[in-house]
Amino acid sequence: MSAEPERKFGVVVVGVGRAGSVRIRDLRDPHSSPFLNLIGFVSRRELGSLDEVRQISLEDALCSQEIEVAYICSESSSHEDYIRQFLQAGKHVLVEYPMALSFAAAQDLWELAAQKGKVLHEEHIELLMEEFAFLKKEVMGKELLKGSLHFTASPLEEEKFGFLAFSGISRLTWLVCLFGELSLISATLEDRKEDQYLKMTVQLETQNKGLLCWIEEKAPGLKRNRYLNFQFKSGSLENVPNAGVNRKIFLQDQDIFIQKLLGQVSAEDLAAEKKRIMHCLGLADDIQKLCRPK
Repeated sequence: MSAEPERKFGVVVVGVGRAGSVRIRDLRDPHSSPFLNLIGFVSRRELGSLDEVRQISLEDALCSQEIEVAYICSESSSHEDYIRQFLQAGKHVLVEYPMALSFAAAQDLWELAAQKGKVLHEEHIELLMEEFAFLKKEVMGKELLKGSLHFTASPLEEEKFGFLAFSGISRLTWLVCLFGELSLISATLEDRKEDQYLKMTVQLETQNKGLLCWIEEKAPGLKRNRYLNFQFKSGSLENVPNAGVNRKIFLQDQDIFIQKLLGQVSAEDLAAEKKRIMHCLGLADDIQKLCRPK
């Protein structure tokens, strides 16, 4: 048996929707988080307690000496404010993607984390999916001529989840992790408010001049689906085997976070991850400006 860790980090979960509930489930399992101790959760709803975990006010969570880590699992529009408050209070932060709904805000938050000497970790479970591992293997060493990634789903409230380029940033992250840094060529938005229909079409280019088309299409009744088509010099790739739901995916992300808390991730790896995150947020910001000029 492994020895008990010498210390545990006290954790608060902010937001108890789908992701927050999964985080609470994982934190309550002593085998899955020997370095973490769940102290409570923060919610705008009056819940009292949840699965024997007590609700605490945001003020108490920020002031508590016992709490050293905050998991931000609220809607995207509130991420920036929560991250800022917890970093200011001297807490480490794990946040669901995207960490902020603008490049400038994310830049500020990284600077604040560095100034406070705290870990700021943006969750990217889409990079831990078996589908992504399959794609990574298939794409390795091949030169892309052109490709497309088309995602369909029912609409999300923009006030809560941000513009399509931000709410769909996991798809953009896939493209960047598969093909390297991308340049934005064009971005258009079809917005039929009366039908709640939105379609964002983005043209991107790889450093080797390969062309990528990224489409996010949202409408009531549209099934959640991902359509891929990558054309290489050596053939094409159109289907990804469906690996089903991996219940351990949030745990894998938590393990990466714990490694950061324990100082086990190299400065080079941290810098590369931050560069990738900021590249994607920068692209999302530029796409939004093209589709929704002020």
